Amino acid sequence: MTPLQLHQFGPADGKPLLALHGLSGHGARWRRFAAEQLPGHRVIAPDLRGHGRSTALPPWHLGQHVADVLGVLDSLGLDQIPVMGHSYGGTISLHLADSAPERVSRLVLVDPSTGLPPAATREIAESELWPERFDSFEQVRAAQHERWPAATEDLVAEELADNAVQEADGRWRLRYNPAMAVVAWSEMARPAVLPPADLPTLLIRALRADFVQPEFVRACQRHLGDKLALHELDCGHVVYVDRPGELGALVAEFV
Repeated sequence: MTPLQLHQFGPADGKPLLALHGLSGHGARWRRFAAEQLPGHRVIAPDLRGHGRSTALPPWHLGQHVADVLGVLDSLGLDQIPVMGHSYGGTISLHLADSAPERVSRLVLVDPSTGLPPAATREIAESELWPERFDSFEQVRAAQHERWPAATEDLVAEELADNAVQEADGRWRLRYNPAMAVVAWSEMARPAVLPPADLPTLLIRALRADFVQPEFVRACQRHLGDKLALHELDCGHVVYVDRPGELGALVAEFV
């Protein structure tokens, strides 16, 4: 029995792909991308601990996230699977491949947030001590459009239906645990873990964001050699919103 809420998209007999969302997100964020870009795949997308409708109980460190994800694979009877992770989900994917390399057949890192400068992550982590609250749903919607400037109105509505929650005092917030987020930003400041040297890895770097550190790219190139496929896209951090077609084509060909 896994403590994570699980979403699955696509045909039950499709080629399985584990998809891990980023910090403050949820597994249902992959719904449209799976339907439009990976129609032949069975996309397995949990809400990570402290997110969505999964348990919010600690611990929240990377080791626990890896254990949770392995529990999902075990519950579905999946011995080995391609793994795609965005942002913090990319960091978790790296630690999954490092801890249990026999469970990951191919690795897709979508603008992973790993090995980040500690000074920057400290500032963001401290901001989570006073999480954002909104007086109206209209404010939530405006904030989401600001975070996702390339998103259509219907995509924003879909996101908020999954990830916005109204509290007892009538105010609104996003459906994630701020204490978990503080730990997550600390974990993203840890030295980056590299994929196993023999693991085929697709690294997508968003050029309008600063999450993928140049030294991480260089380390992957040295460590993986021809096992690494590196692509840079002229877009923001939420690549599956900004460039879904380009990302979908790369992922579909790779996995």
